[in-house]
Amino acid sequence: MGKRIHIMGASGSGTSTLARAMATALATQAFDTDDFYWYPSDPPFRDKRPAAERLAMMNALFVPRADWILAGSFAGWGDPIIPRLTHVVFLSLPSGARLARLRARERRRYGRAIEPGGAQSRAFQSFLDWAMSYDDPQFTGRSRRVHDLWLEELECPVIRLDARLPVETLTAQALGALDQTRADA
Repeated sequence: MGKRIHIMGASGSGTSTLARAMATALATQAFDTDDFYWYPSDPPFRDKRPAAERLAMMNALFVPRADWILAGSFAGWGDPIIPRLTHVVFLSLPSGARLARLRARERRRYGRAIEPGGAQSRAFQSFLDWAMSYDDPQFTGRSRRVHDLWLEELECPVIRLDARLPVETLTAQALGALDQTRADA
């Protein structure tokens, strides 16, 4: 039986990293919702694709396959994919740790700290403000509250992991939980 796994959590929780590690372990492909959500641009993450276009691309590239892993979040726009899911892995990580990871990721991307006052700095600060709103129960965008409500509606198993652990440990825990849900079926 195929495994179609969605790995989600707050920005900076490690969904893409875990997706790549699990894809390697399971000899399948990992995809990221950002690659479908956003049009390519410089700077990136500026222009959104319409939801219908995102879904059409995903269906053309991987959704009908027996095995795949999708990192990111499609809550609110990707509902047609839900029936294909066999498992969801939800990563949680305290906001301070996420903030540190996001800052480190930005340094890796640009090779230096973002210059204060510049356009990149303002865009990054706006992104950080959005990302840190994840834990605010009043925030109406991508948030813990929205994710928790979405997860409650799923019929497939949801595996909850603490993203403070090393990726090797998370991978082992996720794979063990996949095996357990198969044994329970």
